[in-house]
Amino acid sequence: MFRFRSQSSLVALITVSLLALCGSAWSVAGYRPNSQSPLPSNPGRLRVGIDVLEEQNFASLRGKNVGLVTNQTGVDLLGRRTIDVLASAPNVKLIALFSPEHGIGASANTSVADSTDPATGLRIYSLYGATRRPTDEMLRNIDVLVFDIQDAGVRFYTYITTMAYCMEAAKQFGISFMVLDRPNPLGGEVIEGPTLDADRTSFTGYFPMPVRYAMTIGELAQMFNFVNKVNADLHVVPMEGWRRSDTYDETGLPWIPPSPNLRSVSAAFIYPGVEVLQEMGVSVGRGTMTPFEIIGTPSIDGKKLATALNRRGIPGVKFAPATFTPTDGPHASEICHGVSIKVTDRTSFRSMRNGLEILETLIALHSVPPVFGPMTLLGSQSTVDRLKRGDAPANIVAGWSSDLDKFRAMREKYLLYH
Repeated sequence: MFRFRSQSSLVALITVSLLALCGSAWSVAGYRPNSQSPLPSNPGRLRVGIDVLEEQNFASLRGKNVGLVTNQTGVDLLGRRTIDVLASAPNVKLIALFSPEHGIGASANTSVADSTDPATGLRIYSLYGATRRPTDEMLRNIDVLVFDIQDAGVRFYTYITTMAYCMEAAKQFGISFMVLDRPNPLGGEVIEGPTLDADRTSFTGYFPMPVRYAMTIGELAQMFNFVNKVNADLHVVPMEGWRRSDTYDETGLPWIPPSPNLRSVSAAFIYPGVEVLQEMGVSVGRGTMTPFEIIGTPSIDGKKLATALNRRGIPGVKFAPATFTPTDGPHASEICHGVSIKVTDRTSFRSMRNGLEILETLIALHSVPPVFGPMTLLGSQSTVDRLKRGDAPANIVAGWSSDLDKFRAMREKYLLYH
């Protein structure tokens, strides 16, 4: 296994410092994926994988034909797309692009067709359309397949499965695979949720691990490669300056939505536990201004639900009545009543417990029927069985401890950061 490390480039640091002094801001609202000029707020402490690769003058890719798996989150410290950086890299030939779910612009909510990148003229092969794995034809003449996408830090977020499928294809067709590492937006310390049952692996659950796994995509790639016996010729380009305790809003990097509804770091922390409520017919606010920070249905009494949830004293969170109209997901285009969710203490807040507490309260208030389907995203039959029995959420969470300890011990050898 290879790991690429370099010392910080003094020139890069001076450049970034001068740019920062110009006072330019890089906001999510103003972000343009094809722009060459947006400037970040990162003062220069953290460099993600593409920045480190640039500092190394692309030595590991010189003389290679490269395929790139990316979307709008694949940008360097200066806001340049990884696509454009590699397309102009000396003695590197970028010959094909690949996009995950939501497409190259991370804006689609349906399957995505192949297309062409206007700036480079390169073919973009969709891995969320006719196929979810690169084919022999797609990989023809490629020497190295590079992956540069910001993950959400959640097991059922499909970008990590796309990465794993690409690793498997790289192994199958005899090409190298490189991961340009990026932060886990939820940090690298807190692990929570049930472990995926081994017989429930799917596109939304590639590997038996907890919902929140506290690893970067580079660390995950190493674990998948060894434990899942992918055995790809894997190279990880680590970040410089990231600490396991760092959440995304502590990195100085601008938040670029990795998918249409994951619009803020605040929503990213709530997302894992709230997303599973959709399988019970609850809207999680898709298409509103604050997806995952509101939940409801047309029949819920929002005031009653907020009162009941606040009385539970769930650590680190408060609820208030809310009315909204989602444009996607359950109850799309219907007026929904429910609650807004505000994290007041991220240290004590646990998204999965929060989701279970909301679900139990909805059932107790007869706001949703106590009928549990496969609960695909939860991915744990024992957890579903306990929910059916009416076990208290705190007890269900405590029941995950042994599995979480085993996972924590297993993942240790694949960690790249302290």
